[in-house]
Amino acid sequence: MNYIGINSGVVDAGDAVVSVRDHGFLYGIGLFETFRTYVGRPFLLERHLKRMAEGCRQLGIPFKPDPAGLTEWIAELMKRNGLQEAYIRHTVTAGEDVLGLPAGDYTCPNQVLFTKALPQRPVKLDINGKELQLLKLPRNTPEGPVRFKSLHYMNNILAKRELSLYTSAARGAEGLMLTERGEVAEGIVSNVFFIKEGRLFTPDESAGILPGITREMVMELARSEGLEAQTGLYPWETLKEADEVFLTNSIQEIVPVTILWEENEGTVVGSGLAGPVTSLLLKKYRQRAGVEQ
Repeated sequence: MNYIGINSGVVDAGDAVVSVRDHGFLYGIGLFETFRTYVGRPFLLERHLKRMAEGCRQLGIPFKPDPAGLTEWIAELMKRNGLQEAYIRHTVTAGEDVLGLPAGDYTCPNQVLFTKALPQRPVKLDINGKELQLLKLPRNTPEGPVRFKSLHYMNNILAKRELSLYTSAARGAEGLMLTERGEVAEGIVSNVFFIKEGRLFTPDESAGILPGITREMVMELARSEGLEAQTGLYPWETLKEADEVFLTNSIQEIVPVTILWEENEGTVVGSGLAGPVTSLLLKKYRQRAGVEQ
């Protein structure tokens, strides 16, 4: 990553700086969105910006979505970094302010844009899936009525550190957090779905999850196939009894889960391979992205 975007410009990575008085640094007041391109274009950008704008409104950060302007900025940064396709992180911080907790709105936010090469997705992942490790660390409660995709990511980082203690981590497992009450919440970087007897389920937002953009799209795609996604509060055992389990996020798309781990005890999901509903939704998702017929 030789170049980074700062406030609509592109600078050498070594020159990309924000003030130590930025409240994103001091208090974690800021939001970010991660997404990817397909055929060189950012996917579902308007939805990501809509979520960003609503979060900024609640935090008192002035931010006006500009999909066309951001698309041009992304294209320029990708070109400077020599990328045809990219993983993108768009960050909006509160900007500089006084030392102390403000009661009013912010006035001078900063925008930072990162692009990097997309991680290679193994072909076998679509069939063999990945493992899901139950973590002891609970999901913390959201910052507001609904979880922000905020700069305060300590809960996720602590979860990643715990995951590294399990043997499944070396095989690329995702970690799953429960709520304090023991209900399924979400993965470290993913939302979770499961299928039982032809019905699709996913944790409700009241479980403290981030309402993911890919999660939203998957629910729409399922509905178009006559499969209404039901939301609720579910214990870990529900996943162990499911016919199919899969994870979603904007970079990894839809990932089948084929083994569930609790400590060092594994449970095979369904046949041990991606199930038919998961595979159908993945196909439909890629069709929507314009990369599969």
